[in-house]
Amino acid sequence: MSQRTERRGIHVDQSDLLCNKGCGYYGNSAWQGLCSKCWREEYQRVRQKQIQEDWALAEKLQREEEAAYASSQVVSAPQPGHATLAPFSKFEEKKTNEKTRKVTTVKKFFSPSSRTASKKDGSETKSTSPSTSRHASIEADQVTKDFVEFLKNLQRPGREIHKQCRIFLMNMSTKKDLSTDEMSECVQDFYQNMTDRLMSHFKGSSESVEQVMDQVEKYIMSRLYKSVFCPEITDDEKKDLAIQERIRALHWVTIQMLFVSMDEEIPEVSENVVKAITDVIEMDSKKVPREKLACVTRCSKHIFSAIRITKNEPASADDFLPALIYIVLKANPPRLQSNIQYITRFCIPSRLMTGEDGYYFTNLCCAVAFIEKLDAQSLNLSQDEFERYMSGQASPRYSSPEAEGPHSGETNPVLVQLNHNLELLSGLSSRQEALMKSAQSLQADLLSWSEDVQREVHDILQKYPLDIPSTVSAIDANNMDDNLPSPLKPQVFAG
Repeated sequence: MSQRTERRGIHVDQSDLLCNKGCGYYGNSAWQGLCSKCWREEYQRVRQKQIQEDWALAEKLQREEEAAYASSQVVSAPQPGHATLAPFSKFEEKKTNEKTRKVTTVKKFFSPSSRTASKKDGSETKSTSPSTSRHASIEADQVTKDFVEFLKNLQRPGREIHKQCRIFLMNMSTKKDLSTDEMSECVQDFYQNMTDRLMSHFKGSSESVEQVMDQVEKYIMSRLYKSVFCPEITDDEKKDLAIQERIRALHWVTIQMLFVSMDEEIPEVSENVVKAITDVIEMDSKKVPREKLACVTRCSKHIFSAIRITKNEPASADDFLPALIYIVLKANPPRLQSNIQYITRFCIPSRLMTGEDGYYFTNLCCAVAFIEKLDAQSLNLSQDEFERYMSGQASPRYSSPEAEGPHSGETNPVLVQLNHNLELLSGLSSRQEALMKSAQSLQADLLSWSEDVQREVHDILQKYPLDIPSTVSAIDANNMDDNLPSPLKPQVFAG
């Protein structure tokens, strides 16, 4: 089997990352392969069509009801007196009910179900801890302070921007019954209106507009984060658990199976891999879509660095996607689907449509989609092997003999590292035992040496005792005879 055939399950053509409508912007699997601009147009078209169909159905039902009532009036003539009031009241009641059903039908398309609403009401009774609320309040106040300080440089336009942002947040706080898509539409409409105003103010300076919109997004989404991130009216949490279990079940996938051009035995490569894993996990701790995107971008750049160090040449797009899949499998980021959906719904559209942030985020979506659909053919395995690995009945001991890389013939890298660590521990244990034996031997030698020295000294003293004669010197003998003259005495002379 050729190398190109083996990579068929992992390779993604760069044209597949673009919008399906051919506008040239990056598409997104959450938007059915469309970019944010085309998706909004398609969404609004479908939405208007559904509203028109609901109204047409309601009017049709009303006409049928009126026709049925008219035919019943022809069959049975009205009785004299007040008997005509009953059918007329019944008709008015049916007409009112039909209008109510018509309005309910239209609202039902955009509103959460009663089951979800009751779940939401129940969730509102949950109270957060005082420390968490206090921390969130302090963080929100700091964001507001930074936003106001930034707007001071804009003077009059800054005051107008702050006013519009506050009005928008107040309006959003009153719309408790909106669906997630409707909240996303409101935020995106606000972004678009604000961008149009800023473009007219800055006279087309896209760089200045982007700087202001970055601060607007940070201020708006920091305030709305709690209510729009992973809301209970969606199935985001269910998708998070599903992808998390899926990644756990794929723990056996090796770097060789994905044809990743990274050698983790190189210290610089291993360091970049750890940093990439840390960045993609850190994405969940951020509240602003732009900051979450920045984590994805940093992760991707570390992957490119690891590939470049391994290959000693610039990394290609074909090398990047398998490596990103490998990093996601190793990291198993928390609330991965919720973070992707949050960025998709509430990020400024231009970031996802163009630039390196949009490119890396689109690849992340492709990596997640690949993991969800990963099968035996994608990993160049037989169906029986794949099922046994997934069920845990077996573990891949050796990689494919045709796999690339300098360590293609080795065992599973995790097991190799584990066995290497065990060998080091065993070697250290034997060395420690030898060292303890040497120390005990040295201690015994020192004790015996001291005893031997004392014994030898004692034997020598016994064999050659010291005999010191008591003789008197000549000076001492003269002193004894007292032949020395008397000492001189001072004399006094009269002057």
